[in-house]
Amino acid sequence: MRAGAKARGAAQATTFLWQNTGFSTRCIFLAITSISALTRFPPMFRVISANLNGIRSASSKGFYPWLQSCNADVVCLQELKAQAADMTPEMLQVPGMSAYFHYAEKKGYSGVGIYSRKPADQIIEGLGYADIDSEGRYLEAQFGNLSVISLYLPSGSSSEERQTIKYSVMERFYPHLAMLMSSGREVIVCGDWNIAHRNIDLKNWRGNQKNSGFLPEERAWLSTVFEEQGWVDVYRRLYPEATEECYTWWSNRGQAWTKNVGWRIDYQIATPQTASRAIASHVYKAQRFSDHAPLVIDYDL
Repeated sequence: MRAGAKARGAAQATTFLWQNTGFSTRCIFLAITSISALTRFPPMFRVISANLNGIRSASSKGFYPWLQSCNADVVCLQELKAQAADMTPEMLQVPGMSAYFHYAEKKGYSGVGIYSRKPADQIIEGLGYADIDSEGRYLEAQFGNLSVISLYLPSGSSSEERQTIKYSVMERFYPHLAMLMSSGREVIVCGDWNIAHRNIDLKNWRGNQKNSGFLPEERAWLSTVFEEQGWVDVYRRLYPEATEECYTWWSNRGQAWTKNVGWRIDYQIATPQTASRAIASHVYKAQRFSDHAPLVIDYDL
């Protein structure tokens, strides 16, 4: 039996156990996964998405030693909050990986990056809209017929003006997603989408229905991405009922992290064929590099 077939069989067994066990058993399973999942065997293709909330801050908290232990093939970063002059050798020269960055023009703001085990065949920086691209929100790396994208959609929580900008970016990004879906390429869009899609994607959904990130219009937009365009939420495909263990972001207010009052706003969204080859995923929480936690997904590619 091929290694890929064995992996798919293991994934099916894992999904069955997940759906037929209680919450305490799931917690034990995820604890074991968090410890052991950093070691994986070929032919797995590991993709990590991590909002760093400042690459310099994450570096000081041990992000790079952790990254080198992950055996990742592609790592997508968001919220660099740095410009080229701020980057250190540790950030630019990760052993065994190529590095690509799209910086925001504004200092200490936004920005995305990609590390890859294999050098990219082509890099596409930006969406072609000056106002979006000046904020460093889109970076695409192409490897043969596979594109991996690091995306940082705006937050609208700071003001009505920023929420209006968020809607504008969503409106213009939607046809780009449709173009990617119809291109014939396999695509993984990683990043901080700044939207919790369903009630199970955040702790206090009832109290957040009028807040940016969980507004009906935002959630409906994401539903059309899945239901009309055909994109697949890879984590949800693997763990359709996961709740508290799925969160990827926690507010710095109060004791959100301690009490696990979180949101799932970081995603890997893929074309159907690639999504169908996802084997396992976990949100890495053993260390904290940011107010977000890295989302790790292994694919049988």
